[in-house]
Amino acid sequence: MLSEELQKIPLPEIKMFQATKMAETLAYIKTNSPYYSKLFDREKIDVEKIKTLEDLQQIPVTTKQDLQLRNMEFLCVPPVQILDYVTTSGTLGDPVTFALTLNDLHRLALSEYLSYDFSGCKTDDVIQLMVTNDRAFMAGLACLLGSFKFGSGIIRVGNGIPELQWNTIKNIHTTVLNCVPSFILKLIEFADSQGIDYRQSTIKKAICVGESLRNNDHSFNILGEKIHSLWPELALYSNYASTEMQSSFNECEAQCGAHHKPDLTIVEFLDDNNQHVGEGEPGEITVTTLGVEGMPMLRFKTGDICVHFEEPCACGRRSIRLGPIIGRKGQMIKYKGTTLYPIALYDILDNISEITNYIVEVYTNTIGTDNICIRVGSRNNSELFVKQIKDLFRSKVRVAPDVIFEPIELIARKQMPPLSRKLVKFFDYR
Repeated sequence: MLSEELQKIPLPEIKMFQATKMAETLAYIKTNSPYYSKLFDREKIDVEKIKTLEDLQQIPVTTKQDLQLRNMEFLCVPPVQILDYVTTSGTLGDPVTFALTLNDLHRLALSEYLSYDFSGCKTDDVIQLMVTNDRAFMAGLACLLGSFKFGSGIIRVGNGIPELQWNTIKNIHTTVLNCVPSFILKLIEFADSQGIDYRQSTIKKAICVGESLRNNDHSFNILGEKIHSLWPELALYSNYASTEMQSSFNECEAQCGAHHKPDLTIVEFLDDNNQHVGEGEPGEITVTTLGVEGMPMLRFKTGDICVHFEEPCACGRRSIRLGPIIGRKGQMIKYKGTTLYPIALYDILDNISEITNYIVEVYTNTIGTDNICIRVGSRNNSELFVKQIKDLFRSKVRVAPDVIFEPIELIARKQMPPLSRKLVKFFDYR
């Protein structure tokens, strides 16, 4: 069945299709994966008895730590069959290497082909790639391969340098941005400073990675609303991905959740005890890859928390949809009796116009509990401004962290550590 057709059949039929693919995946992994074959033997798991998606619960979950400790034991093919090596970003620990075969690269291309299709792209679109395509990063590679399969044009500008981005848009007549959404604000700021009428540019839409744009009710969050208020003509689409699943979820033109691609992964949503949570309840995204040759994953816990939606989408697709990422499991903060994720702090800080940049630090205090310190870069360093920031935190999340002013340039350097591929705003010293 074609990927596009699979999206339109009822969810129970999608699950039946997946169960067949799951059996093929389990047989392949049992034969070829040193890590999982040992796991099956140790846990006395007979993969032939795992018939339904619910039966997957018989298999222990795979964690980031398992990958870090046993990285190459997950490899299922001889090294001679590997065409590309990628690494994870190492958000919560040491980076992990993934190895892809030719078929894995074709599968990666299919994933982002579908993302472009969901977003309403056309073959005459020109996509400007504003994410990293070097440093063994998967995201840029996936977007590039997907555009080749989709048939649109693509220009690999990479991240940063607003002047180069706008010159390219002017010269190539780019229509689609593939970027981190907060960078759109940088593009707008530069355009305003240079007299560029960005709202009359050729850009029509942006496929956004790495940051959430919406709330769970599908309305814009603070970042999404800020972009939309400045550039209402720009259609924004969220894309969620992880290196480990070697595929992604992407919003369609209805913009009410990122669609699952059920021929590429099985997705579960688990609580702290690895039990399934219901629709609309926060759960950790847990994926089993389908069709991966090099390094397939069984029940890999991504660390990302979200809610999911199962009702058919307005676009006619019936696949499960993801809400925005609420936070990362390892980044949960217990502060003065309140449970927080960094994104809740970002939403407040990003809406304070006098703050130029910031970092959030979490550490264990002298009594063994979490403490939060926010280092702020601002032209206003007054005590009154500190009080205003703390009062805003109390009104939004009931607690107020410590606030320290530092030079804007120093915080900018801290946000981009050596070899980092992403802007870092959260530092966990616990």
